[in-house]
Amino acid sequence: LAFGTLHTNIAIQTINRIIDVFPSRQQGQVRAVLSFVLEGVITQTLLPKASGSGRALAAEVMVPNAAIRNLIREDKLHQIYSQMQIGQSKFGMMTMNQSLVDLYIRKVISLDVCMAASSEQDELKTMILSAGGSIGNMAAPANARR
Repeated sequence: LAFGTLHTNIAIQTINRIIDVFPSRQQGQVRAVLSFVLEGVITQTLLPKASGSGRALAAEVMVPNAAIRNLIREDKLHQIYSQMQIGQSKFGMMTMNQSLVDLYIRKVISLDVCMAASSEQDELKTMILSAGGSIGNMAAPANARR
């Protein structure tokens, strides 16, 4: 059992940092080994609460399933994000944007804090509206999920 900490903002960046520590001639082997031994990546950030008192945890959780392990081996890390999006219910994964939307919809964090914490703001806006939230003068459509 091993734990490690890296200062990264998203799970994919964490995997890249681990691989990039090694010389380029060894990176293929490192990707192969990492794809077999990696059990999970959790990225977390503490954000100021909308109440003005305390902080709220926003987290990204990646659990390597067969598809993600294969993407790591094949150096297709950019495709992991979509696997995380669809793996939420089955594997317990969560993207940072999914976590941010949850905190914002529950009014734990403000829109400004939510937007500043996201590296994919256009996607975040779409997700907020789809979840029934509002962004400035943009409101969720009448048939949005709640």
